[in-house]
Amino acid sequence: MLAVFKKEFRAYFTSPIAYVMISLFLLLSSIVFYINLASPTAEYNYLNLSYMSLFLILIIPILTMKILADERKSGTEVLLRTSPTSLTKIIIGKYLAAFSVFMVMTVITFVYPVLLKIFGNPDIPEIVGGYVGYILLGASFIAFGLFSSSLTESQIVAAIISVVGLLIMWLLQGIAPNLGGIWADILNWFSLYSRTEDLFAGILSLKAIVYYLSFSAVFVFLAIRVIEKRRWSKG
Repeated sequence: MLAVFKKEFRAYFTSPIAYVMISLFLLLSSIVFYINLASPTAEYNYLNLSYMSLFLILIIPILTMKILADERKSGTEVLLRTSPTSLTKIIIGKYLAAFSVFMVMTVITFVYPVLLKIFGNPDIPEIVGGYVGYILLGASFIAFGLFSSSLTESQIVAAIISVVGLLIMWLLQGIAPNLGGIWADILNWFSLYSRTEDLFAGILSLKAIVYYLSFSAVFVFLAIRVIEKRRWSKG
């Protein structure tokens, strides 16, 4: 798994994708930070991290679109299915590589709260809680992007599936409250953004943390199952 992780992580930085996406993300987040400088520092999570989370709807699908789709298109997916390394370890290695690129972007943004600390008096525990929620949200996005990439051999189609799916999950936070009964419960389960509220308020909600970890695990598992199903169908 470590070998797969290293190979995939290096691959991101031997092509322009990682550099372009990181640069675009930092440009957008820096603009938002600059605009919101006049706001109270306590609003950092709700202003900066909220907008940064929305930017991920575009950034993450582009980072993950080729993880598995490219393997299928190039015909190397068969090597995944016949490799001495278990398929689960290969997929997890690919997932962790994408997550590490996301963390590179995230760590760079730590400069924003540092600047707030130098020139003001921000609520650091609240910001830490906000970043925990933001990182867990990103991990969930990457898992969904990985799953989307497993469904097709086209990187573009994989990216579209991922963007549309993440947009729907974002919209669910406004739709679910208007419904009642089991449908509201089902929609709430897929509403990724609604669970950031406590974390962005600096409250480390165990329920929210478990949810995001479970969501990520479920979609990584589904990606593995999609590839395994193709192995058996072609076997």
